[in-house]
Amino acid sequence: MTTVPPPAAPAPEPISPVQAAALRDGVLPPVEEVRPGIWTLAVPFRFGVPDATLVYVVEGSDGSLALIDPGWTADDGLEALRDGLATIGRSLDDVGLVAVTHLHADHLGAAAAIRRATGARVAMHRLEVEALHREREDAVANDADIATWGLPEQLRAGVVEAWGSGRRIGLGRTAEPFADLLLEDDDVLPVAGRSIRTLLTPGHTEGHCCFVDEPDGLLFTGDHVLPRINSGIGLGGRTATNPLGAYLASLRRLDVYPDLEVCPGHEYRFRDVVTRARTLARHREERSRHVARALDALSSPTLYEVASRVPFSGGIESMTGFLLASALTQTAFHAALLGRADEVRPA
Repeated sequence: MTTVPPPAAPAPEPISPVQAAALRDGVLPPVEEVRPGIWTLAVPFRFGVPDATLVYVVEGSDGSLALIDPGWTADDGLEALRDGLATIGRSLDDVGLVAVTHLHADHLGAAAAIRRATGARVAMHRLEVEALHREREDAVANDADIATWGLPEQLRAGVVEAWGSGRRIGLGRTAEPFADLLLEDDDVLPVAGRSIRTLLTPGHTEGHCCFVDEPDGLLFTGDHVLPRINSGIGLGGRTATNPLGAYLASLRRLDVYPDLEVCPGHEYRFRDVVTRARTLARHREERSRHVARALDALSSPTLYEVASRVPFSGGIESMTGFLLASALTQTAFHAALLGRADEVRPA
């Protein structure tokens, strides 16, 4: 998840006042029942990041529980999950399935510890598993890109550490097999008495999935659509296709779900995913216009010079490490989607 400048349109109103109040006050929201047999609870990020992952607990007709995005854990610590489940009179031993929207540690991180504690199966899209297997290889390959960006020398080492071969890959956040059940688009999650379908929505990562529960009127969006944040693009490893194009196409896949309540991976639940998705698409279109203007104004610029003309929050000059690498990579995606990648000069 990456925070970028907010869109011009207002954020959607929260369905849950307590989630909105908790977000405003910087505290964890309480456990809430979303539908009969479906609850949401919050798990804090590691390393003091002031945010939390919203975990969704789904009870099957056989009494077993499925968790959607179990959040992050440190040293196999599952106390937040245990406490949340105790609030609804259940325990971690009742969990039989962990369904993960994408590979990032704040969504996948607790999966291996839950599997070890309970024997629960972990379900994730096949493309995410493949990306996890080549994570180190991709990080090393990023060095070649970084060398062409035209970074000021004082910023280069930090970017290599965060994005390239110096990156500490957190494979400890889970364990092989990364998933026991490999999902594909339109697969139904094995939750007794429920009909929750997999919707492939690449962009944030290549194998990012939403989960669609039409009988209950719910859409679990992970990081694909959030109420206030514009999620970063291409944050799941190297891909053969442009993640920005994939993301815009994925947003359009949500047009058929105007009436579903949105259950995102962060912040708060809301309604009208179609309007929010169109707002996110307009933000990306505006970003493309800024990239085009920069290319029009500059003669044979480096990628860093192009990005310096794009109004990222705080400006590119304020960024270092991962945020800087993400901003530059996304600038490259925009230039490529415009058909103007060849106008950017390798440093």
